[in-house]
Amino acid sequence: MVDALGVAVIGFGWMGRVHTQAYARVRHHYPHLPLRPELVAVAEEVPGRAEEAAAQFGFASTTRHWREVAADPRVRAVSITAPNFLHREIGVAMAEAGKHIWIEKPVGLTAADARAVADAVTQAGVCGAVGFNYRNAPAVEKARDLIAAGEIGTVTHARVRLFSDYAAHPESALTWRYERERGGSGVLGDLASHGVDLARYLLGELTSLTADTAVFVPERARPTGATAGHTRARGGALGPVENEDYVNCLLRFASGARGVLEASRVAVGEQNAYGFEVHGTRGALLWDFRRMNELGVSRGTAYQDQPVSTVYVGPGDGEFGAFQPGAGNAMGYDDLKVVEAYRFLRSIAEHRPYGATLTDAVRSADALEAMTRSAATGTWAGLPTP
Repeated sequence: MVDALGVAVIGFGWMGRVHTQAYARVRHHYPHLPLRPELVAVAEEVPGRAEEAAAQFGFASTTRHWREVAADPRVRAVSITAPNFLHREIGVAMAEAGKHIWIEKPVGLTAADARAVADAVTQAGVCGAVGFNYRNAPAVEKARDLIAAGEIGTVTHARVRLFSDYAAHPESALTWRYERERGGSGVLGDLASHGVDLARYLLGELTSLTADTAVFVPERARPTGATAGHTRARGGALGPVENEDYVNCLLRFASGARGVLEASRVAVGEQNAYGFEVHGTRGALLWDFRRMNELGVSRGTAYQDQPVSTVYVGPGDGEFGAFQPGAGNAMGYDDLKVVEAYRFLRSIAEHRPYGATLTDAVRSADALEAMTRSAATGTWAGLPTP
């Protein structure tokens, strides 16, 4: 018997749309999932946007006030895709109301915010999932399996990069993303949070790091109306960019491995250039999100001049088989969110965690705060022991 699960989406910008599409598709790819998500409510403060979402996707009700979702007995699970500064308040309120939550990273502005949401989820006994979607790529999961199996020997060092140009244009509007009070730590929370999660997912816990940050576009024009995504603005009053455009840091792992993490939101010529290289004593693994279904693999006993092969993921690698019948057929970004929805719903159905959790969000937030401390002091910063 399939149990209907009333779900709501809070915040209907681009990411709210992605979550909604994932709910709509999840049982197409996972027909044996014992829960059937039903779109009960959508909350969005921009006038007219929630109504447009309901007309397109079939939400049963709309509201401009997220607190109405917390009070709605039909809603059992909530996607929180509102701006970062609202994550703590909404996340805690939804957990306290007994709602399972699927919340986008970085889960607030600070590690304290992430911990508050994590504690609320634990105390309420509900499930909590976090939007670290890149770990869901089958090639990333295959890389993790190869590392765990010792196929590249002992990992010695790794590099994680997240370069994009979404904020490179000087006319990008001065939205909440560029304010410390509402957007938090800029590219750290936006992109480096994903990098920390990938590093931890592949190689285990971080123990310390040292970082440097910069703001390369110091002023932007204030928008004169509602914005979505990375809107451009002309003619508005200029205001200061308060958070980071760029970060690089050196990482130390509990295993003894070393790493480099670099992220930029103003990298002209780069669009979603996310990926990693992991090197071990007998091989290496290379992945680029823009070629999401390919994994570069070097392994063997040659050491010097050892070649790299391109492996196409296929059924048996992560969740690939739920989307495509054979290697060489492509999956895309939205599919990763369907995987995330599946793992969230499976966690609810089985009362055990699958996929990224609030604990992962806290560990990522701890690393981001260590980056901020290190950049301010020019010293190494330690991370709390898990």
